[in-house]
Amino acid sequence: MIFGAERSAFANPKYAGIVIDAKTGEVLYNEDGDSQRYPASLTKMMTLYLVFEALDQGRITMKSKVTFSANAAAEPPTKLGVGTGRSVTVEQAIYALVTRSANDAATALGEMLAGSETRFAQQMTAKARSLGMSRTTYRNAHGLPNSGQVTTARDQARLSMALRQHFPQYYGVFSARSFKFGKQTISNHNRLLGTVRGVDGIKTGYTRASGYNLATSAQAGGRSIVAVVLGARSGASRNAHMTNLVERYLPQASRSGSGNLIAKKASPATGDIGTASAFSLPTTGPVPDVRFNGVQASAYAETVTNSVPAPMQAVAPSAAPAYAPPAPVAVTDRMPTGSIPAANAPDIDSVTTASTSTPTGWIVQVGTSPEQSSAMDLLRAAQDKGGKVLRSATPFTVAYNTGSAQVYRARFGGFADQDAAVNACKALKKKGIGCWAAAQ
Repeated sequence: MIFGAERSAFANPKYAGIVIDAKTGEVLYNEDGDSQRYPASLTKMMTLYLVFEALDQGRITMKSKVTFSANAAAEPPTKLGVGTGRSVTVEQAIYALVTRSANDAATALGEMLAGSETRFAQQMTAKARSLGMSRTTYRNAHGLPNSGQVTTARDQARLSMALRQHFPQYYGVFSARSFKFGKQTISNHNRLLGTVRGVDGIKTGYTRASGYNLATSAQAGGRSIVAVVLGARSGASRNAHMTNLVERYLPQASRSGSGNLIAKKASPATGDIGTASAFSLPTTGPVPDVRFNGVQASAYAETVTNSVPAPMQAVAPSAAPAYAPPAPVAVTDRMPTGSIPAANAPDIDSVTTASTSTPTGWIVQVGTSPEQSSAMDLLRAAQDKGGKVLRSATPFTVAYNTGSAQVYRARFGGFADQDAAVNACKALKKKGIGCWAAAQ
């Protein structure tokens, strides 16, 4: 049986939609899910993936400054309106992308990470290929109209799953309802947050060429799905259709399955784009755009105002998660030697590093240090303060060679799954211990 919202969607030639069980990978619903469409602001999901990866690799931190070039500052709305030469923090730029879908912030992040927006677009496409997004090509960091920037509903579903699976320590930003920027409170464009059971993100998008897009993640009752709608005729019809999809297919999803469906292939810390040249992307000169009636289309603002924020005096977003990005990554993992009884709190003094394989499963990192002894001190302090949260966890240090120095990461392993590690980290944060959870 086809519901009214689906019947209306099928009559729209721009429409494409898909729903995937995020635990098993089973496709629960598919209508033109492999047909190419314009991503609009869903583009920023890949921009954020590369930002999260840079954070994870230690190339940037949440407090790193993102300076707005003349090119970034000149992007059309929606935008923060930060002037040329001014800056925001990485954290503020992330929230600007998630809530306002700020085009200027997206460009500024791309330029910071890759040196130019064109090169960043090459990195985006290379990353798309590594994630299995075979029919997606990026030409810019924000999604403003470009005839060469295309994707599919299936590819955007893969990206949604990859963001949630690979970066659980950062994924919570997608559920932010608002963001305080100076004297402004910027609301999230995603109206399903807080209104549809289980929805925890992820991103809206709109241009005249694309129609109204939405990627959604929903989790409830041990079930998990991602759904993507592209090319809806209006924001209201898109939201109603997505609500129907979530309410209809989330109860059909499986409670079993690992959810580790998208292989993670980290980009080198140098920013090398690997095989990106195979995608025939431009390496120099401006990227062509698409114009309507001679004017470049405003993107993503379903409610656009003409006001421009005052020059940067931003404040951190309220209720923003506490982040503890890792130190710079390198090439060599180490793990503890010796047998550590699982039933009792491990003896931190017995923890050493050795040339053996890295422990598998989910870990919680509580800090880094240039010396192993200091990293072990971090483990002791976390174990003392964490109490029962870390009672059965296995402490170990991981040595990395950054190229100029070796650093040690202080970690606890032995968590059964993502939920266990994330919940442990949340409990530690309540005790004042900075941490992040990740899969080994």
